[in-house]
Amino acid sequence: MPTIPNESHTGSLLREVARLYTRAQRVVADCCHTTNTQCHLLTELGRSGPVPLSELGTRVSLEKSWVSRAVEAMVERGLVSKEPNPLDARSWLVTLTADGRRTVDELNRTLDDHAEQLLGALSERERAAVESSLLLLMKALREDTAANCCLPPPERKESRSWR
Repeated sequence: MPTIPNESHTGSLLREVARLYTRAQRVVADCCHTTNTQCHLLTELGRSGPVPLSELGTRVSLEKSWVSRAVEAMVERGLVSKEPNPLDARSWLVTLTADGRRTVDELNRTLDDHAEQLLGALSERERAAVESSLLLLMKALREDTAANCCLPPPERKESRSWR
């Protein structure tokens, strides 16, 4: 049975869990045959819907040049479209295409299956405890003003849209 860390080890434990899980998800996510940056952008577009190019970069904390190159590559592959923003003629609106939506759906299914497999080793009680803890952590992260200072306000969806 794992030991419960004291407060001085909690931050280290959280960082290690996040690092290991992110690494595992990157390996598993190879299904979309894109770069890590493109996968990150695709999943953000899947969560948010169409967004201006500059806001997409802000949402994923990447520099404009990285986002622009990745979006151009995805436009060439037919995964996203880039159209003039009707609300701001100086910006571009990035939208998933039907192929992009299918790619995001495939990616989410693959990642969900991986999470289920990982949590499958836990008892029902342990799984419930992990889910409860993750919901509390997600709430705290969404309310963390330091981490969210530059991001647009989150859309409030009551469904299980935490992807």
